[in-house]
Amino acid sequence: MRRNIIWILLCCVNLLQAQTYIVPKREFRAAWIQCVNGQFQNIGTEKMQRTLSYQLDELQKDGANAIIFQVRPACDALYPSSIEPWSHFLTGVQGKAPSPYWDPLQWMITECHKRGMELHAWINPYRAKSKLAYALAPNHICNQHPERAFEYDGLMVLHPALQENRNYICTIVEDILNRYDVDGLHIDDYFYPYPVAGKSIPDDDQFRANPQGYSNKNDWRRHQVDLLIEQLYGTIHRVKPWVKFGVSPFGIYRNQKNDPRGSKTNGLQNYDDLYADVLLWIEKGWVDYTVPQLYWEMGHKAADYTELIRWWSDHASARPLFIGEDVERTVKHADPQNKKSHQLPAKMRLHQENAGVQGTVLWYAKAAVDNIGNYGTNLRNVYWRYPALQPLMPHIDDKAPGKVRKLKVFDINGQKVLMWTAPKSKKWGDEAAKYVVYRFLRSEDINIDDPSHIVAITTDCYYEIPTTLEQGKYVFLVTALDRMQNESKAAKKKVKF
Repeated sequence: MRRNIIWILLCCVNLLQAQTYIVPKREFRAAWIQCVNGQFQNIGTEKMQRTLSYQLDELQKDGANAIIFQVRPACDALYPSSIEPWSHFLTGVQGKAPSPYWDPLQWMITECHKRGMELHAWINPYRAKSKLAYALAPNHICNQHPERAFEYDGLMVLHPALQENRNYICTIVEDILNRYDVDGLHIDDYFYPYPVAGKSIPDDDQFRANPQGYSNKNDWRRHQVDLLIEQLYGTIHRVKPWVKFGVSPFGIYRNQKNDPRGSKTNGLQNYDDLYADVLLWIEKGWVDYTVPQLYWEMGHKAADYTELIRWWSDHASARPLFIGEDVERTVKHADPQNKKSHQLPAKMRLHQENAGVQGTVLWYAKAAVDNIGNYGTNLRNVYWRYPALQPLMPHIDDKAPGKVRKLKVFDINGQKVLMWTAPKSKKWGDEAAKYVVYRFLRSEDINIDDPSHIVAITTDCYYEIPTTLEQGKYVFLVTALDRMQNESKAAKKKVKF
């Protein structure tokens, strides 16, 4: 009885939230799926595919439209590579192929695209070996070129100051892009290693040998990372202009006590401690989107979530800005203004109040799928309850494709089917990659900015109208989306049941 009452109360809260929360038509809704926690290590092909299928199905129900999948954790690969060995985090033995054999990256691309999701391949550029004890494969970079890496607190790290390492990382990326239809290329917060008391980075020799005009080593280190980011961006858009390059930095750029531009926080800093000048990359146009990891709760003494989301919205929205959310921490802590609720509703309000924020990435996928604190239920019933197009990226392409052609309704054995022909195109920016189908009652005003009228986002050139639709007069509209989700003008068809 008590459980039933709690369930009814939760439904009432969800209904109230749904009435007040305006779901945007465009929003990045993603989740990170990582391998470095060992969740897939040596579990076998069938079990890993079953686990991933379940997670993707649940995230699709929740309204997710993108997955960020870790494919290169430590200079090894979750895909067949002629350059780097199979990952220790896949088979338990670095260099050992999975059995039965499969390609996790290609499999994920296929499965995500089948569900209408983007797939962003997540690589760790510098990390060459984690702190775990395992043998490196003979063809691992640290065995092939040990002089190009250094040890730091149990990690092996590719030296950021070496141009040959930057070239190597870009070669890996180019190989992925040439062989796989990924929608994005993603790196996270691991640049120079996180500082450990009493440990120093062994780069004195490199600094003395090639200071590159810098007298301050910290400025020199930042320059090394800048060079990689610039080269990565150039490589990606040279090979495939439509692939989005995203960076997910640590959640504090600088503390205000060190920089007037900084946030009112007191914690580790990207700029000073990891040598990552994220604002410079945005200013220079070297990234397509940014996902700061705001894993703290509202009211955190050193790194208050409210302060940080406002800071990033104010300073980093010249390129699309998405917020990295910690699912467990969000539901673990109470809303400071409403002790009876966890912090998800309040955080989502902040997303809407800060105009620079265009989406969310969940840390991590399994936590949302497990529905901790009804997080997933809230997404599917309230915050992500309608389908969403991806945010626009006019700096890559701002031209919409042409209108769909020959939109008609066919009756096939009692099943009404909308069918259309793709618009004509001459280059990648004109090609239709997906289509959006909207449904209105003829008595309703047509407003395709309202996502509640979206009934399908599909790669198909047809849409089967549900036979369960109530009798009446309807208007269906179909638009074309290109790879950057620019939307065409709508073709219209009246249908009567």
